[in-house]
Amino acid sequence: QVQLVESGGGLVQAGGSLRLSCVASGRNFRRYSMGWFRQAPGKEREFVAGINWSDSPGYIGSVRGRFTISRDNAKNTLHLQMNSLKPEDTAVYYCAVGQYGGTVNYNPSAYDYWGQGTQVTVSS
Repeated sequence: QVQLVESGGGLVQAGGSLRLSCVASGRNFRRYSMGWFRQAPGKEREFVAGINWSDSPGYIGSVRGRFTISRDNAKNTLHLQMNSLKPEDTAVYYCAVGQYGGTVNYNPSAYDYWGQGTQVTVSS
């Protein structure tokens, strides 16, 4: 049974940093595409950052240069380092697993497994 568990969320002041982690179990996801999404109250879930099967990253414009996605294949763990956080980054953040050999994909429907989410709150 595949399970994704996120951690690392919390409350931080604007300009601060957080590092999210997503530990996967039930399958080794090396060479799978993976991603981070977020959903703010009253808004649709949106893509934040992704990594393709060969660990090449992709980001939405609003986080490029501030967020860094990475993967530790030995620990089957996905990370999202978030720096220079802004109040508009406040949301529940979800990790997701896509396809074997997959590319970075902005569409949530391209991902098969999801974590339960971790809350990130950035105060002004």
